[in-house]
Amino acid sequence: MKTMKPPSFLLTIVSSLLVLVAMVPRSAGAQQSTAQHVAAELGAQGSTPALRCTELSQIDFSRLEDAPTAIARAELDVAENGPAFCRVQGYVAPQVRFELRLPLTGWNGKFVETGCAAACGTVMVEWLCPTLLKRGYACLASDMGHQGTIEDELWAYNNLQAEVDFGYRAAHVTALAGKAISERFYARAPSKSYFCGCSTGGREGMMEAQRFPGDFDGIIAGAPASDQAGTILIRLWAAVSLRRADGRSILSETDLETVHTSVVSACDMNDGVRDGLIGDPRNCRFDIATLLCKGVEQSRCLSREQLAALKKIYSGPTASDGTILYKDGALMPGSELAFGEYYKSGHFSSFDTDYLKFMAFWPSPGPNWRISELDFERYSRRFGMTDALYAANNPDLTAFKSRGGKLIAYQGWADAGAGGVPPLKVVHYYETVERTMGGPASTRDFFRLFMIPGMGHCGGGEGATNVDYISYLETWVENGRAPDMVIATHNGPSGPAFTRPVYPYPLEAKYKGKGDPASAESFAPHEP
Repeated sequence: MKTMKPPSFLLTIVSSLLVLVAMVPRSAGAQQSTAQHVAAELGAQGSTPALRCTELSQIDFSRLEDAPTAIARAELDVAENGPAFCRVQGYVAPQVRFELRLPLTGWNGKFVETGCAAACGTVMVEWLCPTLLKRGYACLASDMGHQGTIEDELWAYNNLQAEVDFGYRAAHVTALAGKAISERFYARAPSKSYFCGCSTGGREGMMEAQRFPGDFDGIIAGAPASDQAGTILIRLWAAVSLRRADGRSILSETDLETVHTSVVSACDMNDGVRDGLIGDPRNCRFDIATLLCKGVEQSRCLSREQLAALKKIYSGPTASDGTILYKDGALMPGSELAFGEYYKSGHFSSFDTDYLKFMAFWPSPGPNWRISELDFERYSRRFGMTDALYAANNPDLTAFKSRGGKLIAYQGWADAGAGGVPPLKVVHYYETVERTMGGPASTRDFFRLFMIPGMGHCGGGEGATNVDYISYLETWVENGRAPDMVIATHNGPSGPAFTRPVYPYPLEAKYKGKGDPASAESFAPHEP
């Protein structure tokens, strides 16, 4: 199986979830020495964590209700520049692999499960667990029930068990296994359990709140790909819109930079300050027709063909009669720099095309499916079969709220490109939850959405995008203080370049009219 470099959007997931601490590499010998030192020190104090760790592999967890589990390996290890821990690797039958890291000292009494990315297929324990381990958490990650690369979906080819695991089962059963193993190791159950993830991980979090409301006390769901099929069809619509008949791309990166610069310049002030960011792109009224080339002008302008492609991308998929297929499928002004990722001359996203080959339908058309068969109107009607597995759009969160659960969702207004999720999907979901759960006040009791200007998919972009979500969630769950604001930072080459407050949707941050525009203190909440 070939090794593929993760798409750029995946590299920002960690920083979008947590403010990371710099890690100093250690040699394998230094790690072993540290682990032995910690084990010896604890042994001298009358404790035997190393023994308890290795004994976990001999314990029968096969009778764990709803999650028959086997531990393949349990051994002492040490994190880079971090605490020694018990590394537990195993699986929940029949095929959901996981890794659980249990700190030997300084356990905060809590358990956290982290989500994966794209198609999953590997145990992404190194994405978030090292930082969470430093905070004292017992931390778990899983492969979501199959092996492969994050862009490979062949595993799903008419494989209903794997699709059920990926769709909703894996996150649940590994939560059961992780908490049971933690309780056995520490001789007490975790006092609190949390989930955090982005993209596919965000969908996992939403699915947990909707289908398994008792698994977690708090959930962080970033850019949730909750409408998996619809999101992929929207991305493919953009890709097809960019493709010329000869296979070349209609818009170059330079063209997209021209559009982006013009859009931001026209709509920059809707947050009250000229800072290169669009506060709420839904209020951006820039007419891209003003970029039409005139006469012999050929630079920093667009052809009619290019303008037509852009209009299609902004609007999202339509039926043959012009009906919009997804009212939440529009891509936002300000996200143009990512449009080029949808189609590179001669190439569509393999993740998106594989979804239609192996996951979107039952039975799957398989490897012989070709992009020429793509029918947006017909396909949008056929997704209901597998949406039963993948879609996490149920707005009735009564059970989650009644159990005291707290949910933080976040999304970048400039989310687009390969792996991206149209921002309006989470906005429309949140608004539907409000209507279902008794209105804004009743919803804000347990669910808050943060829409971040200038942020791409799961992080990155021109805005302030780094937020310590886990601390805000802990404060809400454990101390009853809901996040009326989160502070986001944009990291420059020598530390934070600027900070911004982000308020719970629908509130927006507006410049007060005075003060340093680079400081969050110069902004206040505004009701749109």
